[in-house]
Amino acid sequence: MRTETPWSTLPARDHLLAGVGGAAGAPVLDVVVPVYNEEKDLEPCVLRLHDHLARTFPYAFRITVADNASTDRTPEVAERLARSLPGVRSFRLEEKGRGRALRTVWSHSDAPVLAYMDVDLSTDLNALLPLVAPLISGHSDLAIGSRLARSSRVVRGTKREFISRAYNIILRSSLAARFSDAQCGFKAIRREVAQRLLPMVEDTGWFFDTEMLVLAERAGLRIHEVPVDWVDDPDSTVHIVRTATEDLKGVWRVGRALAVGALPLDRLARPFGDDPRDRGIGGVPRGLARQLVGFCVVGALSTLFYLALYSLFRIGVGPQLANGAALLVSAVANTAANRRLTFGVRGRGSAVRHQAQGLVVFAIGLALTAGSLAALGAASGSPSHTTELAVLIAANLAATVLRFLLFRAWVFPDRDRGNPAAYPAAAPVNPAVPAAVPAPPTAETIHDLRDAR
Repeated sequence: MRTETPWSTLPARDHLLAGVGGAAGAPVLDVVVPVYNEEKDLEPCVLRLHDHLARTFPYAFRITVADNASTDRTPEVAERLARSLPGVRSFRLEEKGRGRALRTVWSHSDAPVLAYMDVDLSTDLNALLPLVAPLISGHSDLAIGSRLARSSRVVRGTKREFISRAYNIILRSSLAARFSDAQCGFKAIRREVAQRLLPMVEDTGWFFDTEMLVLAERAGLRIHEVPVDWVDDPDSTVHIVRTATEDLKGVWRVGRALAVGALPLDRLARPFGDDPRDRGIGGVPRGLARQLVGFCVVGALSTLFYLALYSLFRIGVGPQLANGAALLVSAVANTAANRRLTFGVRGRGSAVRHQAQGLVVFAIGLALTAGSLAALGAASGSPSHTTELAVLIAANLAATVLRFLLFRAWVFPDRDRGNPAAYPAAAPVNPAVPAAVPAPPTAETIHDLRDAR
């Protein structure tokens, strides 16, 4: 996976000023239309899109035609449109791949809001302003059109409807995705988010959208969904079987990377205080309430896992050995789960040290539970299995409180807790001074990007 991103947090989301952009400055919105061999549909699409934006969009805009190595007259049509229409530019890539085209153009755009749509314009353009408005206002980080929302109006065949819904069920069950429509070709993203997120997205084809959304959601970024009116294009050239196969491979790859913590999603975090959920409760250390809830959930599942293991091991061995084996296995699982879910530690860094410290905590728990079993045996001689479980539950409750305190203060300490300097404030914005933007892509730049891939 590609993970070359800066370490600092994302800047706070700001409302873009109405005076941004214009003839003398960068556009507020850059709409990318990726195309491959679309010489017939490209000109009507761009003319219709340009007319709609000129009539309805209140900010400066740009339309970028991203040609993915077309072999027909598409490049000529794109160049002609760029010469004849203000705010239209043409961009040529020598390799195919919708994801590659979007990453390349978005990475070099100077617009603060980046969007894309399919050339067939299946989505009603009246949804474009609602799509980008939350990004302009600073409310959201990404926005997607959804054909599966209740208020959406969609006209398409049964086969495509089934495939789309089945794919989203797969995403929800395997990657715990909560967005409703990953495949709709109608999305937008804030530029500062794209600069951090895109280097982590590996796919260069149709799975690009899904991978981008899954990583953004896992990182805690806000994704806004817009119900859209959508009419299927009967002349679509998308190869359904091949695309579905590549998507399933992508689901497996991303799921495995997330499971092992191979992605530094913490680099996509917003500065503390930008999210209302960050606001602390008076007298309560930051994050304590959330950590308590997460620890309790993990603890409840770990206890059930521990009791099941103990009952299984108890069939063949004595209570002390069964208790030690069950506690050891459950302790390793408990430490890993709390590391990721309760205390938000991602990646493999310090994982071995955390497990070693977790085993020390396990030893304390073992001493408590083993001592309880020894005391029970001394008091009643041969206690029943039910009595053993009751004593172990009580001992584990005591050990749980101590485990949380040790985890929070020793194993996974928040070294920046209470230190405001650890969360850099966003730099003030002076609307009179234009921000530095990357230079437009050149042939040499694209060549270097291909070599880096």
